[in-house]
Amino acid sequence: MQPPQGVPSGNGKFIALALLLLGAIGAVIAWKSCQKPPEPVVLTLPDAGPLPRPTKNIDDDIPPPPVVEDAGTDAGKKATLAVFTGNQCDAKKCTGSAGSDVETALSFRAKQAHRCYDNALGQDPTLRGKVSIAVRIGSNGQACSAGVASNELASAPSVATCVAGYFRGQAFPAPKGGCVDVNIPINFVPRQ
Repeated sequence: MQPPQGVPSGNGKFIALALLLLGAIGAVIAWKSCQKPPEPVVLTLPDAGPLPRPTKNIDDDIPPPPVVEDAGTDAGKKATLAVFTGNQCDAKKCTGSAGSDVETALSFRAKQAHRCYDNALGQDPTLRGKVSIAVRIGSNGQACSAGVASNELASAPSVATCVAGYFRGQAFPAPKGGCVDVNIPINFVPRQ
């Protein structure tokens, strides 16, 4: 039997078919390389806003330590308030005044900060001295800044830094008349 006219016989038909397939593959590759890549899809999501504030403060579950009468030189003295003019966190001076609710909240925070001193007593049981923390409370009650104003615990400077940390970023009752600068003296004496 003879193959139809124009169709190669034997292995020639397979060679022709392979060349035809290679030509088709080459044409597809050339066609794909000439096309532009697809544009990336960009999704624009609406801003969800700031993260919600936690509804519960971890320190709220911690009861305040019992009141301990201090027999030191500062016994009976209240926290000294340094009030300046202005009413914003970035103001040069604050003009507000801290009411009794602000003083109560600061006192509670100072009692919590005794943990810093109690931890340091484990390494130096004779450690004692006064630390003064300067806190600026904004007109909304948010602590704008807190830093060490003075430190008599020279052998343990980390205690004063730790104490200042208890006031940073905290929310207090809003002071009257704008922001307020408060100086909080804390006398650390080992318990008998």
